[in-house]
Amino acid sequence: MSEQSQNIEYEKVDRIAVITLNRPDRRNAIDPGMDARLREIWADFAADDDVDVAIWTGAGTSFCSGADRDTWFMQWLSATPADVQRHATAVGFGGLTRGLHHITKPVIGAINGWALGGGLELALACDIRIASDRAMFGSPLVGLGIHHGDGGISRLVNTCGVAVALDLELSGEPIDAERALACNLVTRVVAHDELMSSAHALARRIIDHDQGAVRSAKRTVLDVVGRRLDDQLEREALAAYATAGGSHTKQVFDTISNRR
Repeated sequence: MSEQSQNIEYEKVDRIAVITLNRPDRRNAIDPGMDARLREIWADFAADDDVDVAIWTGAGTSFCSGADRDTWFMQWLSATPADVQRHATAVGFGGLTRGLHHITKPVIGAINGWALGGGLELALACDIRIASDRAMFGSPLVGLGIHHGDGGISRLVNTCGVAVALDLELSGEPIDAERALACNLVTRVVAHDELMSSAHALARRIIDHDQGAVRSAKRTVLDVVGRRLDDQLEREALAAYATAGGSHTKQVFDTISNRR
């Protein structure tokens, strides 16, 4: 099944959902209509029992250049600070930076080109990031008198550490795919023409595993971020043994025994 609406393509094939930002003439900048559509898509992905993994990418030379400045801020001209804060706290940007980031199904970011500003936030909201060797990442927002507010700073700190977060946020200087790999912003860099096939191969590998274990592992990884070690160990053990309870435990042990 596939559909295209408001410059976004949404396709589901063989338990994989592929979301493509398709506004290459604007470097896939997101306007309010696209933002609303993305929230619908992520809610649908979370609820659809026929899909297990999502791949998020962009058309053309950009993954996403962030918010469309011609339309994005117009919606807030008559809003109060409280209105803006309530909206941001509830839904974030692009449907995935807040609220729907609790989806337990894995989301793979196939970063095909520029991921700038809010586009970097969207890339960071993905669980696994594969970058084309042409990909570029940056946070030029300080040059506009603002900075990330929809998870960019928090996820940069959690993913890359304080030093990298400060460098990217304060300098506004973009980095290429190899530098992104070196600082853990992405975990894989592939030739541009192999990006989508690599993303699909990874998705298929994830799908071949027990999905209860996959989703518990994702939830646990995100849940232990920032906690003290004793709390991390407790949460990890509770999640792991809950996942392996009952008849499933016997199946796991039988599988392990057969591999010896």
